[in-house]
This record gives sequence, structure tokens and C-alpha cells, in this order.
Amino acid sequence: MKFLEVSSIDNINSVLVFTTPECKVLGRIEPYSCKLAGTDKKLYKNLETRYNEELSSSSKSVNSEHNLQYIISPFGPMSQSSSRKTFYNLISTLNASYPDYDFSDLTPENFSKQPSLSVVCNYINNTLFNLQHGWIVTELNLWKIMDDIIDLEECEVYSFEPDMDWDPNTEEGVIWSFNFFFYNKKMKRILFFTMRGLSLNAPIQDDEVISEFSVDFSESASESGSINHSLSYEEYVMGDIEM
Repeated sequence: MKFLEVSSIDNINSVLVFTTPECKVLGRIEPYSCKLAGTDKKLYKNLETRYNEELSSSSKSVNSEHNLQYIISPFGPMSQSSSRKTFYNLISTLNASYPDYDFSDLTPENFSKQPSLSVVCNYINNTLFNLQHGWIVTELNLWKIMDDIIDLEECEVYSFEPDMDWDPNTEEGVIWSFNFFFYNKKMKRILFFTMRGLSLNAPIQDDEVISEFSVDFSESASESGSINHSLSYEEYVMGDIEM
């Protein structure tokens, strides 16, 4: 996976790390091209070899529930190469985003396909508004910036739901977290949006600096009565840009 340098996302990322009266928040959005690098090619080859070995073993089982030919994953039937490619791309994205971890042993069960784009947008909107940072959506045009990079309406959205052994967000003091992949197959791009909340006493890594961004748009929005914690993707994006 190739990390894409996008200045507009850099501006958003600069304010996704902040402190509230309840917790410290660490978030980031990372755009990737699905163009395979050398390490990706090796990973894909290893994962495909493992799949074929497991398929050969499971085909001997009389119980069809354990036969990989019949497994329906969040990406579709794993017997289809397109489904496996999506799975491998998400693993590669995690490896690129968390270079100190190796996610090659993940299974499709560690991911979920989201029912719709609007559900994810509302979830992220509500999270930011509840943290008194809804101005990232309204004033900094979060969804328009993301749409310009990856064409959200053409995306499938997946979430990473790791167990304790594979969760990179299990450091001391983590209260909540989310990990979403916006995957546009036509553009061969993935936008990885991750965020976590830590208790105020939790230690911060050396490379994670809490933002002191001083402009609080939420106060003026609240005074005007314009905050809606359930604003949809269409309300924030469709009315602002031409599709």
C-alpha cells in the first residue's frame, strides 16, 4: 500500500488529536493507494498460499460449515478472488498504518461490512459532536474533503473489530475506539479513519501531541441552535458539492 500525501487531510488530522474534560482523543485519517509494493506482493502471496492450504484441508471435511468454499465473509464468498483481494487490502492497510504490528494472521471474522455509508457518517458525526468538536464536520468540511479524495458514494465501508490479541488500541487507559475503511475499488484507494478516546490520566506516546487548537466553532453553532447530532452524509455533503 502506498500512503498518499494529501494536504487537506493533514489539516483535518491536525485537529483530530485533542483533549476534552472527559478524555484525550487521538484520531487520524490516512489515504492509501492499493498499488502493491514489494512487501504487499509478498504478503498477498503468503495469504493466498495459506488460503489454498486451508481450502485443501477443509475440502476433506464432511461438515460443509467448515469448508472454505462455502464461507460467506464480509467481503463476499472467499472462493472469489475479488473477496480475498479486499480482505488482503485491509490487512495491508493495517500493516501500513501500524508498522509495529503484523496483522497477517487476521481472519475475515475480524472485519464487518457496514450496512450503509450514512450509518457510518452519522456515527462519526455523533462522536465528534458529543466530544464538542462538531465544527470539524461543519466548519472544516470533513466529508467534502474525504469525498474529494475517495468519492464516498462509490465506497464500501468496513470496520475492524479485533480481539484483544490483535487490537492496536489496547494501551493503558483506552475507553473507546473505532476503525473504518472507506474502500473505493474503482479508484483503487482506501481511506482509513481511526479514532480512540483515552482517560485523562493515560500516558501519551511521544509522537502523539495533543492539539491546542483554540478556535471552538461548537460554541457559536450551539448558540445559533444549528447543531444536529444526527446529521446525515447527504446533509453535510450532498448539498455542498455537485455529484
